[in-house]
Amino acid sequence: MKPREEALRSIEGQTFDVCVIGGGATGSGCALDAQLRGLKTVLLDAGDFAGATSSTSTKIIHGGVRYLQAAITGLDRSQFHVVYRALHERTVMLKNGAYLARPLEFLIPCFRWTDVAYYRAGMKIYDWMAGGASLSLSHFVSREETLRRMPTLQSRHLVGSVAYSDGQFDDARFNVALCLTFTEAEGEALNYARVTALGKNADGKLESAEVEDRFTKRKFVVRARAFVNATGPFADTIRHLAHPSAPPRMRLSKGAHIVLPLELMPNSDALLVPKTEAGTVLFAIPWMGRLLVGTTEQEVRVGDDLFVSKDDVELLLRRLNPYLAHAITPDAVLSGVAGARPLVSVGDVRETKKLSRDDVCEIDSLTGLISIMGGKWTTYRAMAEDAINAVQKHLGSTVTPSVTRKHPLSGAAGYTSDYWQSLANGYNLSEQTARHLAAKFGTNAPKVLELQNENAELAKPILEDLAPIRAEVVHCVRHEMALNIEDILFRRLGVQLYSWRSAIHAAPVVSAILGDELGWSDDVVASATHEYVTRINRYLENAGLAPEPFSVS
Repeated sequence: MKPREEALRSIEGQTFDVCVIGGGATGSGCALDAQLRGLKTVLLDAGDFAGATSSTSTKIIHGGVRYLQAAITGLDRSQFHVVYRALHERTVMLKNGAYLARPLEFLIPCFRWTDVAYYRAGMKIYDWMAGGASLSLSHFVSREETLRRMPTLQSRHLVGSVAYSDGQFDDARFNVALCLTFTEAEGEALNYARVTALGKNADGKLESAEVEDRFTKRKFVVRARAFVNATGPFADTIRHLAHPSAPPRMRLSKGAHIVLPLELMPNSDALLVPKTEAGTVLFAIPWMGRLLVGTTEQEVRVGDDLFVSKDDVELLLRRLNPYLAHAITPDAVLSGVAGARPLVSVGDVRETKKLSRDDVCEIDSLTGLISIMGGKWTTYRAMAEDAINAVQKHLGSTVTPSVTRKHPLSGAAGYTSDYWQSLANGYNLSEQTARHLAAKFGTNAPKVLELQNENAELAKPILEDLAPIRAEVVHCVRHEMALNIEDILFRRLGVQLYSWRSAIHAAPVVSAILGDELGWSDDVVASATHEYVTRINRYLENAGLAPEPFSVS
């Protein structure tokens, strides 16, 4: 990406074919698809790229076992459509973002032979729907093999498990890679740029957006022939800017996740609890050396403060512990994350857990606003394809084929699973740091490491015993529009999700580097650190954990 000030100058007052509002998964996918079809495109986000829903997922690329169950029991065609589409998009994500995604085997523990029969039948349907896009066929795993692979599993009455494959990915980095790929295709992107008003021509069709730079408070206008609303939970906000009397469409569901030490469930496979007391599923997934457990389902509204609460922690552990030989206590929680799922309301469905995860592409007949709503991470590319098909129809041009199905993301070209070894050997890195850099930046990692030539201090770790190095902070500011500590520690490097307490202690180093790169005074550096540490300690307290003692000098 361009430096942010340069991007601002390139965007301000310009006219584009397409203006995409929303820099999450779907919006970034829309921008990339449009640009690759030859449409001059600008991407705007009111916060950071992946700043909301797209960085708070369960980190899995999946058709959706839960949705398949709902499709079968409720004879719901929309749920079948979600599962089928996602199963076939799953392999696209795994190929295009090879360094950010991998196949993962899931085990469904069974305590009765009738459970084995039921889940084997269901997973065979899953296999059949995947067809040629199957990752591997589901199969029965004996009791002995199940306990070898998951030694901390509850063994009493266990008869075995049913195994199936889906994918796992780094959601925030995947989103950033989409934005990078878009700008490498000469698209223009800007974060922390809020659309505050939409202008119309004499026919009532959208022709411009008034944008506020949230840092300088400067306002400017962007003109475009078509506007795409891909703002996820905030879709109704943009719809109402365009058409104030438009009926609301969105229902938001909070999903909370907690992160635990991997030692509590030391395995390379994921656990699926197929049915909790609420009728939902629960995942326990090995994630970047930790165990990610989720998720919850609670209806919320736009503007609600989303955080992992003490009740969320207790709920998730209450659902997980019956499947473990030894119960996990709340004080084991290292971090967590909560976000809002953007679901599209349908009829009189009252519970968000019963709403389909299918997507809707709406074209407002009065203003021409194209809103792509609902869906899920795994289908972001297909949703973007639908939206840009609608854009081309709106512009009166021929609908040209999307090329994103076979377009590798930035950093994926030439990547292999042992790429980290070339980094370790070529730059004298520890295995831990080499693997981390390969997993976060792919074949772009040398660009990060070359910054050490400017300043040898950048080769140092951000925090002792952790993999990330200081050069990553500089790279993310210069080339990924990171502007604050959370941009770095949460969405770019993943430290915040790895451990809230580690993030607190890493904050001063990150803030100082940000200050050098962005021209902050010492007072601003100290203030930014204090604000971040206060926020993370609030996360700890909300989750029922003791705050981390830490003073900002």
